[in-house]
Amino acid sequence: MKNAAIRSSGDQPRYMNPYLAGALLGLVLFASFFLTGHGLGASGGMSRITTAAVDLVAPEHVDDNFYLGKMAGGSSNPFDHWILWLMLGTALGGLSSGFVSKRVSVEVRRGPRLSVRMRLLFAFGGGALVGFGARLARGCTSGQALSGGAVLSAGSWTFMFAVFGGGYLIAYFVRRLWT
Repeated sequence: MKNAAIRSSGDQPRYMNPYLAGALLGLVLFASFFLTGHGLGASGGMSRITTAAVDLVAPEHVDDNFYLGKMAGGSSNPFDHWILWLMLGTALGGLSSGFVSKRVSVEVRRGPRLSVRMRLLFAFGGGALVGFGARLARGCTSGQALSGGAVLSAGSWTFMFAVFGGGYLIAYFVRRLWT
């Protein structure tokens, strides 16, 4: 599949200036705190969507489970929460940004030594581990690092150092798949 990124001289994809993107993200975070009283995050929204799916097939399990019951137990609606609107806006904003910059395509990015099947297996397996870890950590990288870091939460700063440290450690073992 062809790469859908905008090409400039030298055949390099053009992306937004990272300093400008960081400043804009800071403004979005400030607006989120100002307008909703909450920071940014996504794992809580995914938990609510998953809980709604479980509630469809096993409502008594949701009602009996303390963790799930807080989101959808009894007459509670798991979709009646601000974080779902945040997730919808994030997805639509990212998709519209991709269309505007002509970087939308269906493809599987992988290294030359990695099959598409293994790449997808690693991606879904890693996503499941990260999702589980995000719930254990009481937030994903956007919730912990951006929102927690912005309010100087020691746990959030510890989390981010662990994320970067873990990333550097695992990169050693998987780097050969990408070169």
